[in-house]
Amino acid sequence: MANISTFIDNNARYWPRKPVAVFPERGVSFTYHELLAEVNSFTNALRSLGVSKGDRVAVYMPNTPETLISFLGTWRMGATAVPMNVALKDFEVKHLLNDSGASVVVTTSQGYDVLEHVMDEVPDLRHVIVVDGRAGAAIPWRELVGKSKPSGRAENCEQDCLAQLQYTSGTTGLPKGAMLTHCNWIAAFDAERWALGLTDGDVELYIYPMVHVGFSWALTALKYGATVVFMERYSMDRYLRYAAEYNVTILSTMPPVMSDLVNGPGGVEEYLRTVRVAITGGAPTPQSIWEKWSSRFRIPVLNAYGLSETIVVGSAPGTVPGWEHLSKGYRSVGAPIGYSEVKIVDPGDPEKELGTGEVGEIALRGPAIARGYWKNEEATRESFMPDGWFLTGDMGFLDEDGVLYVTDRKKDMIITSGFKVYPAEVESILLRNPKIKEVAVFAKYDERRGEVPVAAVVLKPGERATADEILEWAKQHMIGYKVPRDVIFMEELPKMSGWKVLRRALRERFGNFPLQENQGKDKKEEKEQANTQVTGS
Repeated sequence: MANISTFIDNNARYWPRKPVAVFPERGVSFTYHELLAEVNSFTNALRSLGVSKGDRVAVYMPNTPETLISFLGTWRMGATAVPMNVALKDFEVKHLLNDSGASVVVTTSQGYDVLEHVMDEVPDLRHVIVVDGRAGAAIPWRELVGKSKPSGRAENCEQDCLAQLQYTSGTTGLPKGAMLTHCNWIAAFDAERWALGLTDGDVELYIYPMVHVGFSWALTALKYGATVVFMERYSMDRYLRYAAEYNVTILSTMPPVMSDLVNGPGGVEEYLRTVRVAITGGAPTPQSIWEKWSSRFRIPVLNAYGLSETIVVGSAPGTVPGWEHLSKGYRSVGAPIGYSEVKIVDPGDPEKELGTGEVGEIALRGPAIARGYWKNEEATRESFMPDGWFLTGDMGFLDEDGVLYVTDRKKDMIITSGFKVYPAEVESILLRNPKIKEVAVFAKYDERRGEVPVAAVVLKPGERATADEILEWAKQHMIGYKVPRDVIFMEELPKMSGWKVLRRALRERFGNFPLQENQGKDKKEEKEQANTQVTGS
């Protein structure tokens, strides 16, 4: 039916000499011809290791040229990529590898140091490829890929052929693998191209982790002949320098980056003179940042609402530049894009659709919706409806124009710098600390990141600990963005009927959110305020 890697074969004919993937920190760039040769070499290298169609290949990597090649080469042979953030710790790495059944991991020396601690507990793992050279049990990338044939045809992939297991934070403790197919990705390419108005003259500055589903923004640009400048790690100085040096037309941002720019020194505007649109999403951007952005830069913003399970706006809405009547302010996330559908349902009865202006759970449907959760039928039944609707767990309403507003969360999820943190998952790890009896994780307001996680801790009788001690322990056991930014010690946690922890009570007491959140403004007033803040105007 289709293999998403074949766009490289075709684009090499249309743009034979154009640099399309640029890694300035490495001094490396690829034309489509060069990229195709590297991808074929990696595909053939996997085959030499006994990897076949349907097998899982974990990509435990930062933003490097090898990361791009690993994804495309895995897809090209019909295998399934398993993205893993290189900052994941032992416990998290072991779970993802065992749950996915990955037989190969591509990583760095830093990643290999973590893998060494868990490999004995991951029975399906057969090979580790290290990109920056290492002796011992690992296979050096150059030795393996450099000797492989740089040619070959992509594997035919059926409609439901899995391209990726995108792990999402778990509402009940452990991450779940959203099953994304080649057809899901093709739908996402189509939606994102339309949302951005992409042409082969565009240059995108890309800062999101490639192992995040936001990688779709870069892949879509590559698919349609644009040039992508990949940053390995964000810093404001390099970000501005690359924007000017490469005449960037599309910025990828997130709330902390927007905060840096709007609060930056005079002259920042000059670096962004060629930019025609900025992408943000993944987290609500504070109103103060929106207002500063609008008045200082006047660059239209594509405010994207989407999830791993929808490949961002592949089957979700967004505030598309040029359609101002559907971009209604910092609270609005716009209208459905491409072939996607949005409706609001009763949180207690998803069969019941709610009317205009009524707040309920946001449900999405479209061709980029994941097939479900890998080896997790119960979670799949809870979120993926038989008629194709996906229940997001977010709360919101639709106005009279079909524009979506996100108002709250059905669950206690925290969004920090665009990354989702589920309290239950962090709590389950913190409870492994021998000094902690009970813990509750909740959100605290942060203008730059939107929200940050905080832990309320009850120690076991007779135990003593400091906040720094708990936080240092947490840093050793979970990825950085999940680590609480503060610890509050309590004699007991607030509970309903003596058993159910009230995270919202902690959020209201210690979260320091702007007053409007806790004052419970009525929906009419919220909508009127939202409509006065016009995105990108």
